[in-house]
Amino acid sequence: MARVGLAALLVACGSRTGLFGEAADDDGFILLPDGGRVPRDGGTFVDGAMFDAPPLIDAMPRDASRLDCPDAEATLIYVVTGTNELYSFYPPDGTFTFISNIACPAGQGPNGDPATPFSMAVDRRGVAQVLFTDDRLYRVSTATGACVSTPYQPNQQGFTAFGMGYATNAAGPTESLFVAGTADQNNPTSPGLGRIDTASFALTRVGAFVPNINRAELTGTGDGRLFAFYTKGIDNGPPSYIGEINTNNARVVAETPFPTVDQGAGWAFAFWGGDFYMFTSPSGGGSDVTRWRPADNSVNNVGTLPSRVVGAGVSTCAPSQ
Repeated sequence: MARVGLAALLVACGSRTGLFGEAADDDGFILLPDGGRVPRDGGTFVDGAMFDAPPLIDAMPRDASRLDCPDAEATLIYVVTGTNELYSFYPPDGTFTFISNIACPAGQGPNGDPATPFSMAVDRRGVAQVLFTDDRLYRVSTATGACVSTPYQPNQQGFTAFGMGYATNAAGPTESLFVAGTADQNNPTSPGLGRIDTASFALTRVGAFVPNINRAELTGTGDGRLFAFYTKGIDNGPPSYIGEINTNNARVVAETPFPTVDQGAGWAFAFWGGDFYMFTSPSGGGSDVTRWRPADNSVNNVGTLPSRVVGAGVSTCAPSQ
């Protein structure tokens, strides 16, 4: 099917009433004669129709509340490895600092082995939520590595393993913990985007990703934006993508591809100082750190760690430029 720009179709119709005379619904989609829907302002495959790809990401900083934030230089990226090591990562010089081994009271993983970390997010106070392969969440101090269980119950709303990240509600200072359900060869479609209330630890499903994305890790900003790092196949090979996710409907509203970035055997993701940091393990051993700088579109390797990083988290108080 030919690729057709939605904007051109709207001009041809002469109004915003929708394609083929159909009305636009009130959640930003246009109703098609067959009952399908397409995004009013562009998109990709939706309900079987092909439309223009999402625009490239605009990561320019926006207004945000920082009244409760520490000095920017005190806000670091934190990472956890598959062997229970907790590190801080300092973006300006690309160095890792070992903090502690974490000893969470986790159970067994899917193969009956001791559960290990799977993903991580860090809240505005510097407290980490770490998902283990027993599908449970644990609270970890980024200062000491101390770990305790949370009341989170696994497998809520079809979410088992997931990537996660905090983003502020609007411009802050309150924030939400978002989770991205994973997909694999047995379940090729992700359950989508969810939100965990860290008071009750109940998970609410936001919706399916549009278009579907797989194996996403998340990072958020102090100005209320949420970004995902993902592939579009069922494996972890290149290309990789960074997409901006609408937190109200899980739609991918902007996207930038990285043809040479291979997620490999472990991956994580964080935003700091206006730049995105991708932690990947293409060789299956240690991890590389790739920085994407939207200001000049440069992509550079800025660090390595002998251990395999499986989760990363950063406070929404992190500097935005």
